[in-house]
Amino acid sequence: MRWSDIGQSSNVEDRRGVGGPMMIGGGGIGVLILALAVWLCGGDPSQLLRSGGGDTGQQTVSNNAPQSQDQNRAFAGAIEKSLEDTWKQILPQQARVKYSDPVLVLYTGQVQSACGFTTAAVGPFYCPGDRKLYLDFAFFNELRQEFRAPGDFAEAYVIAHEFGHHIQNLIGTMDKMQGNNRASVALELQADCYAGIWGYYAQKQGRLDPGDTQEALRAASAVGDDTIQKRTQGYVVPDSFTHGSSQQRMQWFTRGFQSGQISQCQTYK
Repeated sequence: MRWSDIGQSSNVEDRRGVGGPMMIGGGGIGVLILALAVWLCGGDPSQLLRSGGGDTGQQTVSNNAPQSQDQNRAFAGAIEKSLEDTWKQILPQQARVKYSDPVLVLYTGQVQSACGFTTAAVGPFYCPGDRKLYLDFAFFNELRQEFRAPGDFAEAYVIAHEFGHHIQNLIGTMDKMQGNNRASVALELQADCYAGIWGYYAQKQGRLDPGDTQEALRAASAVGDDTIQKRTQGYVVPDSFTHGSSQQRMQWFTRGFQSGQISQCQTYK
């Protein structure tokens, strides 16, 4: 993805290296791997933390993915800026809703938000209470190494999905869709679709490289509930899904990517 000339968002709060309360109990890399089950804040982190760990996979690194912490910071700031520029145009046009920027919070290990104290084990998340996206770059390492989903556009998809939850918050969808797994799946798939909408406009701007779409689809597939359940427990329980199957996640990202239209992301219908 061609992101280096996008510029930097002014809505990035860097809390990396800031101390916080000690984490009780052990997590380790196994828990971080399983964090992908709830990486989009639609599931119950306690379910993930009660799950078993995973084996450490062989590292697979994409040449075009940010590697250093400074590169990661620049990359996240650029993607946030691109998302802001895109949604401030299309949200009023397509949904007749006033747009406001969220804040992207970068942290390491643990963080305090309006949603409570959280560790990196839950993965990236959006907190509607303070309208902030929270990201620990360790998640990108897990995405590359353990789930074999490398690439800068795969990482951009993660941020775009969380940004999608902010759009849901602005529209009011979050308040309407609560209370059970089915509602959670609808919200998560819609956020995938919104991530695809951003990808549609990034492509129109000539920012995507060959293979970028496949990077995002590979990441969406890797974090499907069925794929994660097969890996962690050996069998699939569809009634326990909180984010949707791999096929559903790819399908809804693709729908947004091909249409660029909010109206095509009505997963709750």
